[in-house]
Amino acid sequence: VLRYRVGRRQRRLTIGRYPTLSLADARQQARAGLRDVALGRDPAQAKRDTREADTFGELAARYLAEYAEPRKRSWKEDRRLLESKVLRHWRHRAARDIRRRDVRELVEAVARGGAPISANRVRALLHTVFAFAVAGEVVDHNPVTAVPRPGVERQRDRVLFEDEIRRFWTALDREPPAMAAIFRLRLITAQRGGEIAAMRWQDLDLENGWWIIPASDSKNTLAHRVPLTGPALTIITALRATARDNAVYVVDGARSKKKRSKAAKAFGIPDFRGHDLRRTAASLMASAGVSRLVISKVLNHVERGVTAVYDRHSYDAEKRTALETWARRLGAILENKPAAAVVPFVR
Repeated sequence: VLRYRVGRRQRRLTIGRYPTLSLADARQQARAGLRDVALGRDPAQAKRDTREADTFGELAARYLAEYAEPRKRSWKEDRRLLESKVLRHWRHRAARDIRRRDVRELVEAVARGGAPISANRVRALLHTVFAFAVAGEVVDHNPVTAVPRPGVERQRDRVLFEDEIRRFWTALDREPPAMAAIFRLRLITAQRGGEIAAMRWQDLDLENGWWIIPASDSKNTLAHRVPLTGPALTIITALRATARDNAVYVVDGARSKKKRSKAAKAFGIPDFRGHDLRRTAASLMASAGVSRLVISKVLNHVERGVTAVYDRHSYDAEKRTALETWARRLGAILENKPAAAVVPFVR
Protein backbone atom coordinates (compact mmCIF):
# COMPACT_ATOMS: atom_id res chain seq x y z
CA VAL A 1 0.00 0.00 0.00
CA LEU A 2 1.27 3.48 -0.89
CA ARG A 3 0.31 6.30 1.49
CA TYR A 4 0.55 9.90 0.29
CA ARG A 5 -1.12 13.30 0.62
CA VAL A 6 -3.14 15.32 -1.85
CA GLY A 7 -3.28 18.79 -0.36
CA ARG A 8 -4.12 18.26 3.31
CA ARG A 9 -5.84 14.92 2.78
CA GLN A 10 -4.04 11.64 3.35
CA ARG A 11 -4.74 9.03 0.70
CA ARG A 12 -3.78 5.38 0.08
CA LEU A 13 -3.29 3.33 -3.05
CA THR A 14 -3.37 -0.46 -2.91
CA ILE A 15 -0.55 -1.68 -5.12
CA GLY A 16 -0.86 -5.47 -4.87
CA ARG A 17 -0.53 -8.61 -2.79
CA TYR A 18 2.72 -10.31 -1.81
CA PRO A 19 4.14 -12.72 -2.99
CA THR A 20 2.25 -12.47 -6.29
CA LEU A 21 3.65 -8.94 -6.53
CA SER A 22 7.31 -8.80 -5.49
CA LEU A 23 8.70 -6.12 -3.20
CA ALA A 24 10.85 -4.72 -6.01
CA ASP A 25 7.83 -4.45 -8.33
CA ALA A 26 5.79 -2.84 -5.58
CA ARG A 27 8.49 -0.19 -5.04
CA GLN A 28 8.61 0.51 -8.75
CA GLN A 29 4.83 1.05 -8.85
CA ALA A 30 5.02 3.17 -5.70
CA ARG A 31 7.58 5.48 -7.34
CA ALA A 32 5.31 5.83 -10.36
CA GLY A 33 2.42 6.73 -8.04
CA LEU A 34 4.51 9.35 -6.25
CA ARG A 35 5.47 10.88 -9.61
CA ASP A 36 1.75 11.25 -10.37
CA VAL A 37 1.25 12.97 -7.01
CA ALA A 38 4.14 15.36 -7.75
CA LEU A 39 2.42 16.25 -11.03
CA GLY A 40 -0.82 17.03 -9.23
CA ARG A 41 -2.64 13.79 -9.98
CA ASP A 42 -4.30 11.45 -7.48
CA PRO A 43 -3.38 7.86 -8.50
CA ALA A 44 -5.92 6.23 -6.17
CA GLN A 45 -8.76 8.34 -7.55
CA ALA A 46 -7.63 7.65 -11.10
CA LYS A 47 -7.68 3.94 -10.35
CA ARG A 48 -11.18 4.12 -8.94
CA ASP A 49 -12.45 6.17 -11.88
CA THR A 50 -11.23 3.63 -14.42
CA ARG A 51 -10.01 0.09 -14.04
CA GLU A 52 -7.88 0.48 -17.17
CA ALA A 53 -4.91 1.12 -14.88
CA ASP A 54 -5.07 -2.47 -13.54
CA THR A 55 -2.09 -4.53 -14.59
CA PHE A 56 -2.51 -8.26 -14.97
CA GLY A 57 -0.35 -8.65 -11.86
CA GLU A 58 -2.85 -6.59 -9.87
CA LEU A 59 -5.76 -8.51 -11.38
CA ALA A 60 -4.14 -11.84 -10.49
CA ALA A 61 -3.62 -10.69 -6.89
CA ARG A 62 -7.25 -9.60 -6.61
CA TYR A 63 -8.45 -12.86 -8.16
CA LEU A 64 -6.48 -14.94 -5.66
CA ALA A 65 -7.50 -12.88 -2.63
CA GLU A 66 -11.14 -12.20 -3.47
CA TYR A 67 -12.18 -15.27 -5.45
CA ALA A 68 -9.79 -18.24 -5.40
CA GLU A 69 -8.78 -18.36 -1.73
CA PRO A 70 -12.34 -18.05 -0.34
CA ARG A 71 -13.95 -20.41 -2.86
CA LYS A 72 -11.46 -22.94 -4.24
CA ARG A 73 -9.65 -25.70 -2.41
CA SER A 74 -7.13 -25.71 -5.27
CA TRP A 75 -6.28 -22.00 -4.97
CA LYS A 76 -2.61 -22.76 -4.25
CA GLU A 77 -2.38 -24.53 -7.61
CA ASP A 78 -3.92 -21.42 -9.23
CA ARG A 79 -1.24 -19.30 -7.58
CA ARG A 80 1.51 -21.68 -8.70
CA LEU A 81 0.34 -21.64 -12.33
CA LEU A 82 0.01 -17.87 -12.37
CA GLU A 83 3.47 -17.35 -10.90
CA SER A 84 5.25 -19.98 -13.00
CA LYS A 85 3.49 -19.67 -16.36
CA VAL A 86 1.79 -16.29 -16.66
CA LEU A 87 3.06 -13.43 -14.48
CA ARG A 88 6.61 -13.44 -15.81
CA HIS A 89 5.11 -12.52 -19.20
CA TRP A 90 2.14 -10.34 -18.25
CA ARG A 91 2.79 -8.96 -14.76
CA HIS A 92 3.12 -5.32 -15.86
CA ARG A 93 0.77 -5.42 -18.84
CA ALA A 94 -2.56 -3.63 -18.57
CA ALA A 95 -5.20 -6.34 -18.19
CA ARG A 96 -7.49 -4.50 -20.59
CA ASP A 97 -4.84 -4.62 -23.32
CA ILE A 98 -4.49 -8.42 -23.35
CA ARG A 99 -6.03 -9.83 -26.51
CA ARG A 100 -7.08 -13.27 -27.74
CA ARG A 101 -3.86 -13.53 -29.75
CA ASP A 102 -1.81 -12.95 -26.57
CA VAL A 103 -3.66 -15.76 -24.79
CA ARG A 104 -3.22 -18.15 -27.71
CA GLU A 105 0.51 -17.39 -27.96
CA LEU A 106 0.99 -17.91 -24.23
CA VAL A 107 -0.78 -21.27 -23.95
CA GLU A 108 0.80 -22.53 -27.18
CA ALA A 109 4.24 -21.62 -25.78
CA VAL A 110 3.49 -23.69 -22.67
CA ALA A 111 2.41 -26.59 -24.87
CA ARG A 112 5.55 -26.35 -27.03
CA GLY A 113 7.58 -26.53 -23.84
CA GLY A 114 6.46 -30.14 -23.48
CA ALA A 115 3.43 -29.60 -21.26
CA PRO A 116 0.26 -29.67 -23.41
CA ILE A 117 -1.98 -30.71 -20.51
CA SER A 118 -0.50 -27.97 -18.32
CA ALA A 119 -1.24 -25.56 -21.17
CA ASN A 120 -4.89 -26.62 -20.98
CA ARG A 121 -4.87 -25.89 -17.24
CA VAL A 122 -3.37 -22.45 -17.85
CA ARG A 123 -6.02 -21.68 -20.46
CA ALA A 124 -8.83 -22.76 -18.10
CA LEU A 125 -7.38 -20.68 -15.25
CA LEU A 126 -7.03 -17.59 -17.45
CA HIS A 127 -10.64 -17.98 -18.54
CA THR A 128 -11.71 -17.93 -14.88
CA VAL A 129 -9.46 -14.96 -14.04
CA PHE A 130 -10.84 -12.89 -16.90
CA ALA A 131 -14.42 -13.91 -16.08
CA PHE A 132 -13.71 -12.51 -12.60
CA ALA A 133 -12.33 -9.36 -14.26
CA VAL A 134 -15.41 -8.94 -16.45
CA ALA A 135 -17.69 -9.25 -13.40
CA GLY A 136 -15.60 -6.61 -11.60
CA GLU A 137 -15.62 -4.29 -14.64
CA VAL A 138 -11.83 -4.46 -14.92
CA VAL A 139 -12.12 -5.56 -18.56
CA ASP A 140 -14.99 -5.44 -21.04
CA HIS A 141 -14.70 -8.96 -22.44
CA ASN A 142 -12.98 -12.28 -21.81
CA PRO A 143 -10.08 -12.69 -24.29
CA VAL A 144 -9.81 -16.41 -23.59
CA THR A 145 -13.18 -17.13 -25.22
CA ALA A 146 -12.75 -19.07 -28.50
CA VAL A 147 -9.07 -19.84 -27.79
CA PRO A 148 -8.81 -23.64 -28.33
CA ARG A 149 -7.19 -25.97 -25.84
CA PRO A 150 -3.74 -26.84 -27.21
CA GLY A 151 -3.51 -30.26 -25.57
CA VAL A 152 -5.59 -33.30 -26.47
CA GLU A 153 -6.76 -34.94 -23.25
CA ARG A 154 -7.88 -38.54 -23.16
CA GLN A 155 -9.64 -40.12 -20.23
CA ARG A 156 -7.22 -42.54 -18.61
CA ASP A 157 -8.50 -46.12 -18.38
CA ARG A 158 -5.41 -47.93 -17.06
CA VAL A 159 -6.30 -50.95 -14.91
CA LEU A 160 -3.65 -53.20 -13.40
CA PHE A 161 -3.48 -56.81 -14.58
CA GLU A 162 -3.46 -59.51 -11.93
CA ASP A 163 0.27 -60.18 -12.26
CA GLU A 164 0.89 -56.43 -11.93
CA ILE A 165 -1.17 -56.36 -8.74
CA ARG A 166 1.02 -59.13 -7.32
CA ARG A 167 4.23 -57.34 -8.36
CA PHE A 168 2.92 -54.10 -6.89
CA TRP A 169 2.04 -55.77 -3.58
CA THR A 170 5.42 -57.53 -3.35
CA ALA A 171 7.35 -54.35 -4.20
CA LEU A 172 5.75 -52.62 -1.22
CA ASP A 173 7.56 -55.01 1.12
CA ARG A 174 10.70 -52.96 0.37
CA GLU A 175 9.06 -49.67 1.38
CA PRO A 176 8.78 -48.13 4.87
CA PRO A 177 5.58 -49.24 6.67
CA ALA A 178 3.73 -45.94 6.21
CA MET A 179 4.52 -45.79 2.48
CA ALA A 180 3.49 -49.40 1.96
CA ALA A 181 0.30 -48.77 3.96
CA ILE A 182 -0.85 -45.75 1.95
CA PHE A 183 -0.54 -47.61 -1.36
CA ARG A 184 -2.14 -50.81 -0.09
CA LEU A 185 -5.01 -48.87 1.50
CA ARG A 186 -5.61 -47.08 -1.78
CA LEU A 187 -6.13 -50.44 -3.47
CA ILE A 188 -8.10 -52.04 -0.62
CA THR A 189 -10.48 -49.13 0.09
CA ALA A 190 -10.66 -47.63 -3.45
CA GLN A 191 -10.33 -44.15 -1.96
CA ARG A 192 -8.25 -41.25 -3.25
CA GLY A 193 -4.59 -40.92 -2.30
CA GLY A 194 -5.01 -37.43 -0.87
CA GLU A 195 -7.88 -38.60 1.32
CA ILE A 196 -5.84 -41.49 2.72
CA ALA A 197 -2.87 -39.16 3.29
CA ALA A 198 -5.23 -36.96 5.36
CA MET A 199 -6.63 -39.91 7.37
CA ARG A 200 -6.45 -39.09 11.09
CA TRP A 201 -6.75 -41.44 14.02
CA GLN A 202 -9.75 -39.47 15.22
CA ASP A 203 -11.54 -40.28 11.95
CA LEU A 204 -11.40 -44.03 12.62
CA ASP A 205 -13.77 -46.34 14.46
CA LEU A 206 -11.61 -49.45 14.52
CA GLU A 207 -13.94 -51.35 16.82
CA ASN A 208 -16.81 -51.20 14.32
CA GLY A 209 -14.66 -50.98 11.19
CA TRP A 210 -15.40 -47.49 9.85
CA TRP A 211 -13.40 -44.61 8.47
CA ILE A 212 -15.23 -41.29 8.32
CA ILE A 213 -13.79 -38.92 5.72
CA PRO A 214 -14.87 -35.40 6.76
CA ALA A 215 -16.16 -33.01 4.12
CA SER A 216 -13.05 -30.86 4.57
CA ASP A 217 -10.82 -33.74 3.38
CA SER A 218 -13.08 -35.13 0.65
CA LYS A 219 -12.36 -34.02 -2.92
CA ASN A 220 -16.04 -33.35 -3.61
CA THR A 221 -16.56 -31.75 -0.15
CA LEU A 222 -19.06 -34.49 0.80
CA ALA A 223 -18.48 -36.45 4.02
CA HIS A 224 -18.03 -40.14 3.33
CA ARG A 225 -18.28 -43.32 5.42
CA VAL A 226 -15.84 -45.99 4.28
CA PRO A 227 -16.18 -49.58 5.61
CA LEU A 228 -12.85 -51.00 6.75
CA THR A 229 -12.49 -54.65 5.77
CA GLY A 230 -10.17 -57.17 7.41
CA PRO A 231 -7.07 -56.36 5.31
CA ALA A 232 -7.49 -52.62 5.91
CA LEU A 233 -7.92 -53.12 9.66
CA THR A 234 -4.81 -55.33 9.76
CA ILE A 235 -2.70 -52.60 8.12
CA ILE A 236 -4.08 -49.80 10.28
CA THR A 237 -3.75 -51.82 13.51
CA ALA A 238 -0.08 -52.48 12.70
CA LEU A 239 0.50 -48.76 12.22
CA ARG A 240 -1.29 -48.01 15.48
CA ALA A 241 1.08 -50.32 17.36
CA THR A 242 4.12 -48.28 16.29
CA ALA A 243 2.56 -44.79 16.15
CA ARG A 244 3.68 -41.98 18.45
CA ASP A 245 1.32 -41.22 21.33
CA ASN A 246 0.59 -37.77 19.92
CA ALA A 247 0.38 -38.87 16.27
CA VAL A 248 -2.41 -37.19 14.32
CA TYR A 249 -2.16 -38.86 10.91
CA VAL A 250 -2.36 -42.60 10.28
CA VAL A 251 0.21 -42.70 7.47
CA ASP A 252 2.55 -40.14 9.00
CA GLY A 253 5.79 -40.24 7.03
CA ALA A 254 4.12 -40.94 3.68
CA ARG A 255 1.95 -37.85 3.29
CA SER A 256 4.28 -36.15 0.80
CA LYS A 257 2.95 -36.49 -2.74
CA LYS A 258 6.47 -36.08 -4.07
CA LYS A 259 7.75 -38.99 -1.95
CA ARG A 260 4.83 -41.17 -3.04
CA SER A 261 5.53 -40.44 -6.70
CA LYS A 262 9.18 -41.37 -6.20
CA ALA A 263 8.21 -44.64 -4.51
CA ALA A 264 5.79 -45.52 -7.32
CA LYS A 265 8.61 -45.42 -9.87
CA ALA A 266 10.31 -48.31 -8.08
CA PHE A 267 7.36 -50.69 -8.49
CA GLY A 268 8.48 -51.74 -11.97
CA ILE A 269 4.97 -51.41 -13.42
CA PRO A 270 4.80 -49.68 -16.83
CA ASP A 271 2.74 -46.49 -17.10
CA PHE A 272 1.69 -46.70 -13.44
CA ARG A 273 -0.02 -43.91 -11.53
CA GLY A 274 -1.46 -44.01 -8.04
CA HIS A 275 -4.99 -43.29 -9.23
CA ASP A 276 -4.87 -46.54 -11.24
CA LEU A 277 -5.35 -48.40 -7.95
CA ARG A 278 -8.76 -46.83 -7.38
CA ARG A 279 -9.79 -47.59 -10.97
CA THR A 280 -8.52 -51.17 -10.65
CA ALA A 281 -10.53 -51.75 -7.47
CA ALA A 282 -13.70 -50.35 -9.10
CA SER A 283 -13.22 -52.44 -12.24
CA LEU A 284 -12.69 -55.68 -10.34
CA MET A 285 -15.65 -54.97 -8.06
CA ALA A 286 -17.77 -54.62 -11.19
CA SER A 287 -16.44 -57.92 -12.55
CA ALA A 288 -17.48 -59.55 -9.25
CA GLY A 289 -21.07 -58.42 -9.75
CA VAL A 290 -21.17 -55.18 -7.75
CA SER A 291 -23.62 -52.74 -9.32
CA ARG A 292 -22.47 -49.43 -10.75
CA LEU A 293 -24.63 -47.58 -8.25
CA VAL A 294 -22.97 -49.27 -5.26
CA ILE A 295 -19.49 -48.76 -6.77
CA SER A 296 -20.26 -45.04 -7.15
CA LYS A 297 -21.24 -44.96 -3.48
CA VAL A 298 -17.99 -46.66 -2.51
CA LEU A 299 -16.04 -44.15 -4.61
CA ASN A 300 -18.06 -41.22 -3.19
CA HIS A 301 -18.96 -39.95 -6.63
CA VAL A 302 -21.41 -37.07 -6.80
CA GLU A 303 -24.84 -38.17 -7.98
CA ARG A 304 -26.85 -35.64 -9.92
CA GLY A 305 -30.47 -35.27 -10.94
CA VAL A 306 -33.81 -35.97 -9.30
CA THR A 307 -32.65 -39.29 -7.83
CA ALA A 308 -29.92 -37.56 -5.86
CA VAL A 309 -32.49 -35.25 -4.24
CA TYR A 310 -34.77 -38.03 -2.99
CA ASP A 311 -32.32 -40.90 -2.35
CA ARG A 312 -31.31 -40.56 1.30
CA HIS A 313 -30.38 -44.21 1.83
CA SER A 314 -26.90 -44.46 3.41
CA TYR A 315 -25.80 -47.55 1.41
CA ASP A 316 -23.55 -48.48 4.36
CA ALA A 317 -24.48 -52.18 4.18
CA GLU A 318 -24.07 -52.32 0.40
CA LYS A 319 -20.71 -50.56 0.55
CA ARG A 320 -19.45 -52.99 3.18
CA THR A 321 -20.58 -56.01 1.18
CA ALA A 322 -18.96 -54.59 -1.95
CA LEU A 323 -15.60 -53.94 -0.26
CA GLU A 324 -15.66 -57.35 1.45
CA THR A 325 -16.25 -58.94 -1.96
CA TRP A 326 -13.32 -56.93 -3.32
CA ALA A 327 -11.13 -57.96 -0.35
CA ARG A 328 -11.80 -61.64 -1.13
CA ARG A 329 -11.08 -61.07 -4.81
CA LEU A 330 -7.84 -59.24 -3.99
CA GLY A 331 -6.81 -62.05 -1.63
CA ALA A 332 -7.37 -64.60 -4.39
CA ILE A 333 -5.29 -62.54 -6.83
CA LEU A 334 -2.41 -62.26 -4.36
CA GLU A 335 -2.55 -66.03 -3.80
CA ASN A 336 -2.80 -66.56 -7.58
CA LYS A 337 -6.15 -68.32 -7.31
CA PRO A 338 -8.80 -68.22 -10.08
CA ALA A 339 -11.64 -65.71 -9.88
CA ALA A 340 -14.11 -68.60 -9.62
CA ALA A 341 -12.78 -69.29 -6.12
CA VAL A 342 -14.22 -66.00 -4.89
CA VAL A 343 -17.71 -65.81 -3.38
CA PRO A 344 -19.64 -63.41 -5.65
CA PHE A 345 -21.21 -60.18 -4.51
CA VAL A 346 -24.56 -60.64 -2.80
CA ARG A 347 -26.94 -57.68 -2.88
